[in-house]
Amino acid sequence: MNDKIMRRLCFVLCMVLCIAGLLKFYNFSEEQLADGKQKPILFGSTYMTLNNPFFDVINEEMRNVIEANGDVLITMDPQLSLDKQIDQIHYLMDLGCSVLIVNPVDSKGLIDVLAEAKQQGIIIVAVDTNVYNGQDFVDYTVVSDNYHAGQLCAENMMAALDQAQIMILRHDAAYSAIERIQGFKDAISQYPQYQIVDEIECEGQLEISMPLIAQAITEGVQFDVVMALNDPSALGAVAALQEADKLSEVLVYGVDGTPEAKVLVKEGFMQATVAQYPKRMGKKAVESAYRLLNHESGIVEEKIPVTMINGSNIDEFSLESWQ
Repeated sequence: MNDKIMRRLCFVLCMVLCIAGLLKFYNFSEEQLADGKQKPILFGSTYMTLNNPFFDVINEEMRNVIEANGDVLITMDPQLSLDKQIDQIHYLMDLGCSVLIVNPVDSKGLIDVLAEAKQQGIIIVAVDTNVYNGQDFVDYTVVSDNYHAGQLCAENMMAALDQAQIMILRHDAAYSAIERIQGFKDAISQYPQYQIVDEIECEGQLEISMPLIAQAITEGVQFDVVMALNDPSALGAVAALQEADKLSEVLVYGVDGTPEAKVLVKEGFMQATVAQYPKRMGKKAVESAYRLLNHESGIVEEKIPVTMINGSNIDEFSLESWQ
């Protein structure tokens, strides 16, 4: 089956799911109005990709709260396509969403469409990463302390190694990823014995980072540390290193605290992962949205602290679920 047909099928499936959600919404609305109750509020969410389970956890936490309040959440997946995400936001606007929850594919790419949504009176909430110059139209942003996550990885590495040759895995379109890598770089900037030998754009995806790390190994790039922007890309690095029988020679760092990464830390295949708290992030996002719907003020941005997970404290964390 060629890519064109697959894209059409994915689009059709997405529309079917959205229509099903809308039918539920409108049927529920009619029932509530018949009972004299308030019409449910329609929330729309779009993430850079639902291929990353981190966003699934955020979304399900929000869905639980929204549906418990008798309201409706429509979720869309642009699959790392900025154009798709812009189209999805327009679609959610046309549906009459009161709240738009966004994790941008490109932090700089949604300015115009979000400004348009704001002009329609839609409440805009950004999750996990900031929207570039979003202060004029984003009502609330909740992120992890991404800069500190990078610092924690650097501190652990410098405690473990007297010197290092470092491979960076990046995602330049995501502000959260940029902050993590910048935190790492700033922490080592005064120590010339820690050298970055290469930086690879991988969009935070396992299926992209794995072949690129394998290619770097084949080309003879020498490195003994991988600093990955997130756990999926770190898992790709682990797989490539293991395939090349070099995993024991390289310390791999990630950010997320996924169950899979925690298992690898426990088994000694990853040096560390910095834990994010997606359940807390989802809860804060939706609670703040409701407060904004009630015209509360003083709600702008929150940073959720992060936690280093390594061999010394791994037993304090569940290996089967997110924190």
